[in-house]
Amino acid sequence: MALCGVGFGFFQAPNNRAIMNSAPHARSGVAGGMLSAARLLGQTLGAAGVAILFRACGPAGSNFALCLAALLALAGAVVSLVRLTSRTTEGTT
Repeated sequence: MALCGVGFGFFQAPNNRAIMNSAPHARSGVAGGMLSAARLLGQTLGAAGVAILFRACGPAGSNFALCLAALLALAGAVVSLVRLTSRTTEGTT
């Protein structure tokens, strides 16, 4: 669970900041609403996916769901770090 939290933290905060900074000031409310809708959709689909795994895989479904969540969080962290690295190298050229 800690790995998932770290992965979400590395991805969500910079991603949300980039989206909010790229939106025009007059449309910041719309951008915030879209972020909230996307977050809610992701939570809903994630909860439904875990429930399907629990039902389909039985007791092993919980372990599989946690491993899958950890892998997805790690992938999000890697994507965020790659984006951060590319932004840093662009600023130095």
